[in-house]
Amino acid sequence: MTDALNTLPDSQTADQPSDQELKAKRKKSLSFVALIVILAVILYLIWKLFFNHSVSTDNAYVGAETATVTSMVTGQVAEVLVSDTHQVKKGDLLVVVDNRDAKIALAQAQAELAKAKRQYKQTSANSNSLNSQIYVSDDVIHSAEAQVAKAQADAGKAQDELQRRSQLAASGAISKEELSTAQSAVNTAKASLDVAQAGLNQAKSSQKAAQSNKAANDALIQGSNENSAPDVLVAQTRVEQALLDLERTQIKAPFDGVVTSRKIQVGQRVAPGSVLLMVVPLSQLYVDANFKESQLENVQPGQKVALTSDLYGDSVEYQGTVVGFSGGTGSAFALIPAQNATGNWIKVVQRLPVRIQLDPKELAEHPLRVGLSMEAKIDLTSK
Repeated sequence: MTDALNTLPDSQTADQPSDQELKAKRKKSLSFVALIVILAVILYLIWKLFFNHSVSTDNAYVGAETATVTSMVTGQVAEVLVSDTHQVKKGDLLVVVDNRDAKIALAQAQAELAKAKRQYKQTSANSNSLNSQIYVSDDVIHSAEAQVAKAQADAGKAQDELQRRSQLAASGAISKEELSTAQSAVNTAKASLDVAQAGLNQAKSSQKAAQSNKAANDALIQGSNENSAPDVLVAQTRVEQALLDLERTQIKAPFDGVVTSRKIQVGQRVAPGSVLLMVVPLSQLYVDANFKESQLENVQPGQKVALTSDLYGDSVEYQGTVVGFSGGTGSAFALIPAQNATGNWIKVVQRLPVRIQLDPKELAEHPLRVGLSMEAKIDLTSK
């Protein structure tokens, strides 16, 4: 029994590893971990140098600069020639507004234009007539001046006769009746002189009035003709506005596209600014790809982008080009922006919209629609 007790510790001691073996195992484990870390670093460097040439996202959607077609005139809708999903070409007629009011306004504007031209002709004729009156008034003034001279001579003669008769009356050579007659003749001559002088003044005043009227008429037509007079130009502008309003009763497509969101019916009354429908340009679509902010370090405008849509799957690949970046993230322009100045703030990786232009030829072969989901992959080496 004593031998058994003596042999038990020796067997346990033989089963336990020595310190050297433990150190060897520990060294081997650390070497294995170091090897894994070195391999990971090497793989990361290989990926970084040779394979990290693109960034991708599936948070991308098709967009377009849609046209909201509105009415420019007031009136009742007479015809609606399109419906939703209709494809239209630039200049195709979409909606017709009742044009009878516009035709009446055009006729009134044309009548005002004709009246303005006639008034210009009348003003021009008045200037010629006033010019003739000025020439005639010269003759009238000369005649009035002759009448004044004659009246002055008669008044002087009558005054001389009165003076002689006054001297004779003092000596009793003539009667008082003859002296009174001479005095009456002087008074009559003076009155005739006053009348002649008034006639001369009236003739001069008439000439000045004619000259003033002519100057006023000349100011109205000076430097212009029948087509360039101010009143005529104003009337012509009203005619052009009426023509434009008449043309706007026929609402046409601004470009090629598909009609959507039709909101108008026949018989409905519209006013300027009323929304009628929308036109989506299918040949001018783009993609807004929302990349994480950590992906955009090396993204630049002009880089090529490979895109696929959920509509066609991976069998159809679009080739796009980075156009630019949005001015801010979606949350920055939200109706109620996020308020991060709180005690329970948690950092969230933000996404920035990147605008990608699509090839019109590829869109013609495989049409897309606004709002469809896309996957975008930017080639960072394609500058």
